[in-house]
Amino acid sequence: MRITVTSEPLPETGTVVVPVGRDGALSVAARTLDESARGLLRRALAAAGGPLEHGQAIELLLPAGLPQERLVLLVLGKPEGTRRLDLEEAGGRLAAKLGSAKASRASLASTAGLELGCSPSEAAIALATGCRLRAWRFTKYQHEKPEEPQPRLEELALHLGSEEAEAARSLLVREEAVIGGVLRARELVSEPANVLGPAEFAQACRQLERFGVAVEVLDKERLEALGMRALLGVAQGSARPPFVVVMRWRGAEQERPLAFVGKGVCFDTGGISLKPAQGMEEMKFDMAGAAAVFGTIQALAARKARVDAVGVIGLVENMPSGTAQRPGDVVRAMSGKTIEVVNTDAEGRLVLADCCWYTQERFKPAAMIDLATLTGACIVALGRERAGLFASDDTLAQRLLAAGEATGELLWRLPLGKAYEQHIKSEVADIKNVGRNREAGAIAGAVFIQQFTGGIPWAHLDIAGTAWTNRDTALAAKGATGFGVRLLDRLVRESYEAPAEER
Repeated sequence: MRITVTSEPLPETGTVVVPVGRDGALSVAARTLDESARGLLRRALAAAGGPLEHGQAIELLLPAGLPQERLVLLVLGKPEGTRRLDLEEAGGRLAAKLGSAKASRASLASTAGLELGCSPSEAAIALATGCRLRAWRFTKYQHEKPEEPQPRLEELALHLGSEEAEAARSLLVREEAVIGGVLRARELVSEPANVLGPAEFAQACRQLERFGVAVEVLDKERLEALGMRALLGVAQGSARPPFVVVMRWRGAEQERPLAFVGKGVCFDTGGISLKPAQGMEEMKFDMAGAAAVFGTIQALAARKARVDAVGVIGLVENMPSGTAQRPGDVVRAMSGKTIEVVNTDAEGRLVLADCCWYTQERFKPAAMIDLATLTGACIVALGRERAGLFASDDTLAQRLLAAGEATGELLWRLPLGKAYEQHIKSEVADIKNVGRNREAGAIAGAVFIQQFTGGIPWAHLDIAGTAWTNRDTALAAKGATGFGVRLLDRLVRESYEAPAEER
């Protein structure tokens, strides 16, 4: 979907969206149209039935006294105050409404005249952001029937005053960079595993070079030389070789970079500890952590963020075969720690073990955050509304929680500690890759990864429940969500980005 900004008057044809207040107040644009239509808008609001709700969209077809074919009254405002996220979610509901109405193009009037706690330009960009995120769908492999076209909003024009339009264009540049990172992450997660394997994902990372990102691809031979035997053990059952990709954006000269590490299991059968057939097709999204790291680095580079950031992703395929890793095998990680592989379906933490150790050893980051679709246990604990947050540093945890609240990519902090480390104590190796049966499964995964973080400030995000949605949400249609990109971009912007004069 394309977003444009113009200072031209609202068009007299097509679909026009005008904001109104939840208290019935009319924006300047709505008042003008209401006068032309002899009170039609006020009557429509009165006839809506019940109190008006934020995000409600009231559609008027062929409105009497007006030339437009469709007029949509978009209700905005919450009694407790309207946040940017609220406006984004209203934009998402608008996209769904326009999509169901099969409107391919729409014009959005300014919110001038409404009290929303932000400028009309900021409100317009927030609405447009939500609209674009919600309107995106992965249709690459669908061939639509001509008689049954899929509804899709393709363009949203923001009609603002001259000064508002200038400010909105500036805001849009930054917002488009972040949206681009989210949508690229969604695209990667949505690709089937026969199209996007480890090699193809590694090659896709090369696309970031056009944004000024330095990309380094470590092949199997290099991984063997580095001693990444935990990661290599996961990959050994597949005919497809593994890769580790390092992506670095140097937007500022900072003493130590901020590091993001992603689990990139491009398809997960469970290995010898084979998963049930039901639902296994969804395991193409077991690389969503790596996709989020990719999307974050793209977003930071595209908006020229004043930060030194590095992204490291481990790309493998977990398959059963005659060469596959067996339950009971013992592998030595890059750190030198030995691991008893009790369950080959607990493979993501093995990939992250080597990637996290490599990252902290090579880059000595100021902080390191890993993202992974790690455990079904996290879904049992938190559902699909929040991702699990585990952190060794309280300040980092609070920053992540705040970024989640601001972007709607919500987190919930779960505990770590010595007591939980006993869950992964092995009788034959230093540690084992699973905890106690049906006890604190998500925590066991987190404390396992923590053994490979070198004591630096670290956080682990278990995004198993939030990387993919089986139902439409406010800002995402069914499928890949791109969870993590907006969260981490906000974290950087609020807590790690250098002042402008240091760029």
